[in-house]
Amino acid sequence: MSCVLEVKNLNAGYGEIQILWDVSIKTCSGLCAIIGSNGAGKTTLLRAITGIIPTMSGSIIFDGKDITKLPAHIRAQMGVIMVPEGRLLFGEMSVLENLQMGAYLKRAKDKYKQNLDFVFSLFPKLSERINQKAQSLSGGEQQMVAIARGLMADPKILIFDEPSLGLSPKLTIEVFSIIKNLKEKGIAMLLVEQNVHLSLSIADNAYVLSEGKVVLSGSGGDLLENPQVKEAFLGL
Repeated sequence: MSCVLEVKNLNAGYGEIQILWDVSIKTCSGLCAIIGSNGAGKTTLLRAITGIIPTMSGSIIFDGKDITKLPAHIRAQMGVIMVPEGRLLFGEMSVLENLQMGAYLKRAKDKYKQNLDFVFSLFPKLSERINQKAQSLSGGEQQMVAIARGLMADPKILIFDEPSLGLSPKLTIEVFSIIKNLKEKGIAMLLVEQNVHLSLSIADNAYVLSEGKVVLSGSGGDLLENPQVKEAFLGL
């Protein structure tokens, strides 16, 4: 089976400081979760995949093409889209203007109306707030805008970096319900998230990073029952 994303023996870091060591992961369909403690290299991996930082060696294959040396904006044009940590909305702009910013790529412009209808069907609250400034929304609503903006880019893979960061437990469950809904609609996703239990509960496959290396991998369900994962992340 061909995979939408395959990272092979990736080494990457910042300047001469190496963070990732021979990391290999696959996202073939559905949801792939990356878990690990702070400093494990999760965000560095996402930055390497999206082209924000260069790689030292190894390869990144997306949709059958080697994108290892391609700049970030070309990867975005191909459909590699990230919902960043901290949301990073344009606070002074309206909800609708933030969504329009997500649809600036040609492939997304061509499907603007279709994608806008889709995100409003997912987030009916946003359709009621299209003229509100993004900074006036609650944290949960802002996260909805961030996810919707990513979907407006018409992604082939949607990458989440800590989507529940700063949210209440109730809103965290709501965000994960949205991600699960997207999975059921057939959208390929890569998830880095601090809530290990919720991540593994909905993940098709998952990887555990420690000190920049993959130390465990398997289905979400298998890792949820893994004694090492239970002890290290779930307090069991």
